[in-house]
Amino acid sequence: MSSPTVGVLALQGNVREHVAALTAVGATAVPVRRPAELAAVDGIVLPGGESTTVSKLLDTFELLEPLRARLRDSLPAYGSCAGMILLAEEILDGRPDQHQLGGLDVVVRRNAFGRQVDSFETDLEFTGLTGDPVHAVFIRAPWVEKTGGDVEVLASVPDVTSNGVDAGEAAGRAVAVRQGPVLATSFHPELTGDRRVHGLFVDMVRAAIG
Repeated sequence: MSSPTVGVLALQGNVREHVAALTAVGATAVPVRRPAELAAVDGIVLPGGESTTVSKLLDTFELLEPLRARLRDSLPAYGSCAGMILLAEEILDGRPDQHQLGGLDVVVRRNAFGRQVDSFETDLEFTGLTGDPVHAVFIRAPWVEKTGGDVEVLASVPDVTSNGVDAGEAAGRAVAVRQGPVLATSFHPELTGDRRVHGLFVDMVRAAIG
């Protein structure tokens, strides 16, 4: 089985954790901070962090336009938490000077779960993954409010979380989506030791490069 080269945007966030997860599922994982490094990868992971900060750093490191161009050319991409926000075509509650990369025809609400539920965990049924539900860790996470016709919803928040808490307004919100070669989750699979989401993405990269 091929070992595709998958970059992890190394400007902020859980870079080491994503590198470890990608390596565990058979990818050659490399940090990306420069345009030349971006040009050499078969796929890219955009980690969690603070989306407005990452947006500014993309400009500072001269990666914004090269990354947009590669996404337009169908570079496989996976965004977790802030990465989902960056990949969305439109965000709610974002800053007016915040850059969007595009790639996902979705409307995402930034910090959607609010301060009352800054961090929580629950089990999710995840389309396309076999085995047990995915244990998802949400940290000041976004959710998807609207999807375009080509976007597949892979996971949504249950009405009642796995520890018995009523999900309230979060119930039914999409928290994992895919559009062609682009995957995004509101949660952080790199923190749980469950490598299935990263495995799905590496399979997407392999399919894209043939």
